[in-house]
Amino acid sequence: MRGFSVGLGGGIGSGKSAAADRFAELGAAVIDADVISHELTGPGGAAMPAIEQAFGAEAMAADGSLDRAAMRRLVFADASRRAQLEAILHPMIRAVSDARRDAAIIAGAPYAVMVIPLLIESGNHRDRFDRIAIVDCSEALQVKRVMARSGLAAAEVAAILAAQASRQARLAIADDVIHNDADLETLRTQVGVLHAKYCALADKMRDKMRKSG
Repeated sequence: MRGFSVGLGGGIGSGKSAAADRFAELGAAVIDADVISHELTGPGGAAMPAIEQAFGAEAMAADGSLDRAAMRRLVFADASRRAQLEAILHPMIRAVSDARRDAAIIAGAPYAVMVIPLLIESGNHRDRFDRIAIVDCSEALQVKRVMARSGLAAAEVAAILAAQASRQARLAIADDVIHNDADLETLRTQVGVLHAKYCALADKMRDKMRKSG
Protein backbone atom coordinates (compact mmCIF):
# COMPACT_ATOMS: atom_id res chain seq x y z
CA MET A 1 0.00 0.00 0.00
CA ARG A 2 2.19 2.80 -1.28
CA GLY A 3 -0.12 5.73 -0.60
CA PHE A 4 0.82 9.31 -1.47
CA SER A 5 4.55 9.84 -1.19
CA VAL A 6 6.91 12.78 -1.55
CA GLY A 7 10.60 12.54 -2.38
CA LEU A 8 12.48 15.19 -0.41
CA GLY A 9 15.94 16.02 -1.71
CA GLY A 10 18.59 18.68 -1.58
CA GLY A 11 22.35 18.97 -1.48
CA ILE A 12 24.41 18.62 1.66
CA GLY A 13 23.84 21.58 3.99
CA SER A 14 20.69 22.69 2.16
CA GLY A 15 18.39 22.14 5.14
CA LYS A 16 16.70 18.82 4.34
CA SER A 17 16.73 17.76 7.99
CA ALA A 18 15.05 20.96 9.16
CA ALA A 19 12.36 20.55 6.50
CA ALA A 20 11.88 16.87 7.35
CA ASP A 21 11.56 17.69 11.06
CA ARG A 22 8.78 20.15 10.28
CA PHE A 23 6.94 17.67 8.06
CA ALA A 24 7.11 15.16 10.92
CA GLU A 25 5.78 17.72 13.42
CA LEU A 26 2.81 18.28 11.14
CA GLY A 27 1.98 14.57 11.01
CA ALA A 28 3.63 13.23 7.87
CA ALA A 29 5.48 9.93 8.06
CA VAL A 30 9.14 10.78 7.49
CA ILE A 31 11.50 8.04 6.32
CA ASP A 32 15.14 9.17 6.14
CA ALA A 33 17.52 7.27 3.87
CA ASP A 34 20.53 8.51 5.84
CA VAL A 35 19.12 7.06 9.06
CA ILE A 36 18.54 3.73 7.33
CA SER A 37 22.04 3.84 5.84
CA HIS A 38 23.52 4.29 9.31
CA GLU A 39 21.48 1.35 10.59
CA LEU A 40 22.68 -0.85 7.73
CA THR A 41 26.33 0.12 8.27
CA GLY A 42 26.38 0.11 12.07
CA PRO A 43 27.81 -2.72 14.18
CA GLY A 44 26.15 -5.89 12.94
CA GLY A 45 24.39 -3.95 10.18
CA ALA A 46 22.94 -5.93 7.32
CA ALA A 47 25.19 -4.26 4.73
CA MET A 48 28.47 -4.82 6.55
CA PRO A 49 29.29 -8.35 5.31
CA ALA A 50 29.03 -7.25 1.67
CA ILE A 51 31.00 -4.04 2.37
CA GLU A 52 33.77 -5.93 4.15
CA GLN A 53 33.97 -8.41 1.29
CA ALA A 54 34.16 -5.61 -1.30
CA PHE A 55 36.45 -3.17 0.51
CA GLY A 56 38.35 -5.21 3.06
CA ALA A 57 39.43 -4.36 6.59
CA GLU A 58 40.22 -0.73 5.73
CA ALA A 59 36.48 -0.05 5.56
CA MET A 60 35.82 -1.44 9.04
CA ALA A 61 35.90 0.35 12.38
CA ALA A 62 36.95 -1.49 15.52
CA ASP A 63 33.33 -2.12 16.55
CA GLY A 64 32.44 -3.75 13.23
CA SER A 65 30.69 -0.70 11.82
CA LEU A 66 31.65 1.21 8.71
CA ASP A 67 34.67 3.48 9.13
CA ARG A 68 32.96 6.49 7.62
CA ALA A 69 35.99 8.77 7.45
CA ALA A 70 38.08 6.13 5.69
CA MET A 71 35.26 5.27 3.30
CA ARG A 72 34.63 8.94 2.51
CA ARG A 73 38.29 9.39 1.54
CA LEU A 74 38.19 6.25 -0.57
CA VAL A 75 35.00 6.88 -2.53
CA PHE A 76 35.60 10.55 -3.22
CA ALA A 77 39.02 9.70 -4.64
CA ASP A 78 37.69 6.94 -6.90
CA ALA A 79 34.32 7.14 -8.63
CA SER A 80 34.32 3.42 -9.40
CA ARG A 81 34.64 2.62 -5.71
CA ARG A 82 31.80 5.00 -4.92
CA ALA A 83 29.64 3.22 -7.49
CA GLN A 84 30.58 -0.11 -5.90
CA LEU A 85 29.46 1.10 -2.46
CA GLU A 86 26.23 2.53 -3.86
CA ALA A 87 25.48 -0.76 -5.62
CA ILE A 88 25.55 -2.46 -2.23
CA LEU A 89 23.70 0.16 -0.21
CA HIS A 90 21.09 1.69 -2.51
CA PRO A 91 18.94 -1.43 -3.10
CA MET A 92 18.98 -2.23 0.62
CA ILE A 93 18.08 1.34 1.61
CA ARG A 94 15.26 1.41 -0.93
CA ALA A 95 13.79 -1.89 0.30
CA VAL A 96 13.78 -0.75 3.94
CA SER A 97 12.45 2.70 2.99
CA ASP A 98 9.57 1.25 0.98
CA ALA A 99 8.64 -1.17 3.76
CA ARG A 100 8.59 1.62 6.34
CA ARG A 101 6.55 3.86 4.05
CA ASP A 102 3.96 1.13 3.50
CA ALA A 103 3.74 0.42 7.23
CA ALA A 104 3.26 4.11 8.01
CA ILE A 105 0.46 4.52 5.46
CA ILE A 106 -1.30 1.40 6.76
CA ALA A 107 -0.98 2.81 10.29
CA GLY A 108 -2.82 5.95 9.20
CA ALA A 109 -0.22 8.53 8.20
CA PRO A 110 -1.73 11.01 5.70
CA TYR A 111 1.29 10.67 3.39
CA ALA A 112 4.98 9.78 3.49
CA VAL A 113 8.02 11.97 3.01
CA MET A 114 11.06 10.02 1.84
CA VAL A 115 14.23 11.99 2.63
CA ILE A 116 16.81 11.02 0.02
CA PRO A 117 19.99 13.11 -0.20
CA LEU A 118 21.01 11.49 -3.51
CA LEU A 119 17.54 11.68 -5.01
CA ILE A 120 18.63 12.14 -8.60
CA GLU A 121 21.54 9.72 -8.34
CA SER A 122 19.33 6.97 -6.91
CA GLY A 123 17.26 6.92 -10.13
CA ASN A 124 13.61 6.07 -10.82
CA HIS A 125 12.44 9.03 -8.75
CA ARG A 126 9.45 9.63 -11.00
CA ASP A 127 8.30 6.04 -10.57
CA ARG A 128 8.61 6.17 -6.78
CA PHE A 129 7.07 9.52 -5.84
CA ASP A 130 3.93 11.51 -6.51
CA ARG A 131 5.73 14.80 -5.85
CA ILE A 132 9.37 15.79 -5.59
CA ALA A 133 10.29 18.59 -3.20
CA ILE A 134 13.78 20.07 -3.24
CA VAL A 135 15.27 22.14 -0.42
CA ASP A 136 17.43 24.77 -2.10
CA CYS A 137 19.98 27.38 -1.09
CA SER A 138 23.14 28.87 -2.54
CA GLU A 139 26.23 26.69 -2.73
CA ALA A 140 28.16 29.23 -0.67
CA LEU A 141 25.64 28.82 2.13
CA GLN A 142 25.83 25.03 1.83
CA VAL A 143 29.60 25.16 2.32
CA LYS A 144 29.29 27.50 5.29
CA ARG A 145 26.70 25.33 7.03
CA VAL A 146 28.56 22.06 6.53
CA MET A 147 31.84 23.55 7.74
CA ALA A 148 30.09 24.87 10.85
CA ARG A 149 28.35 21.63 11.78
CA SER A 150 30.93 19.05 10.71
CA GLY A 151 34.28 20.76 11.10
CA LEU A 152 35.25 19.84 7.56
CA ALA A 153 37.57 22.07 5.56
CA ALA A 154 36.16 24.05 2.64
CA ALA A 155 38.00 21.81 0.16
CA GLU A 156 36.43 18.69 1.69
CA VAL A 157 32.95 20.18 1.46
CA ALA A 158 33.63 21.24 -2.12
CA ALA A 159 34.59 17.65 -2.98
CA ILE A 160 31.30 16.39 -1.54
CA LEU A 161 29.33 18.97 -3.52
CA ALA A 162 31.20 18.04 -6.70
CA ALA A 163 30.22 14.39 -6.24
CA GLN A 164 26.53 15.26 -5.90
CA ALA A 165 24.11 16.32 -8.59
CA SER A 166 24.28 20.02 -9.38
CA ARG A 167 21.90 22.56 -7.93
CA GLN A 168 20.49 23.11 -11.41
CA ALA A 169 19.86 19.39 -11.91
CA ARG A 170 17.99 19.16 -8.61
CA LEU A 171 15.82 22.15 -9.40
CA ALA A 172 15.05 20.73 -12.85
CA ILE A 173 13.25 17.72 -11.36
CA ALA A 174 11.45 19.60 -8.57
CA ASP A 175 7.68 19.86 -8.41
CA ASP A 176 8.04 22.02 -5.31
CA VAL A 177 11.01 24.08 -4.08
CA ILE A 178 11.59 24.96 -0.43
CA HIS A 179 13.85 28.02 -0.38
CA ASN A 180 16.27 28.00 2.54
CA ASP A 181 18.45 31.07 2.13
CA ALA A 182 16.63 32.88 4.96
CA ASP A 183 15.82 31.91 8.55
CA LEU A 184 14.34 28.71 9.97
CA GLU A 185 10.87 30.18 10.43
CA THR A 186 10.69 31.01 6.73
CA LEU A 187 11.48 27.39 5.89
CA ARG A 188 8.92 26.10 8.41
CA THR A 189 6.23 28.33 6.91
CA GLN A 190 6.90 26.96 3.42
CA VAL A 191 6.72 23.39 4.71
CA GLY A 192 3.37 24.17 6.34
CA VAL A 193 1.96 25.31 3.02
CA LEU A 194 3.23 22.17 1.30
CA HIS A 195 1.85 19.95 4.07
CA ALA A 196 -1.66 21.29 3.46
CA LYS A 197 -1.19 20.77 -0.28
CA TYR A 198 0.07 17.20 0.14
CA CYS A 199 -2.75 16.28 2.52
CA ALA A 200 -5.28 17.46 -0.06
CA LEU A 201 -3.56 15.53 -2.87
CA ALA A 202 -3.36 12.42 -0.68
CA ASP A 203 -7.08 12.68 0.07
CA LYS A 204 -7.82 12.84 -3.65
CA MET A 205 -5.67 9.77 -4.26
CA ARG A 206 -7.46 7.81 -1.54
CA ASP A 207 -10.87 8.85 -2.91
CA LYS A 208 -9.86 7.74 -6.39
CA MET A 209 -8.58 4.41 -5.10
CA ARG A 210 -11.81 3.79 -3.16
CA LYS A 211 -13.96 4.52 -6.20
CA SER A 212 -11.86 2.33 -8.49
CA GLY A 213 -11.69 -0.49 -5.95
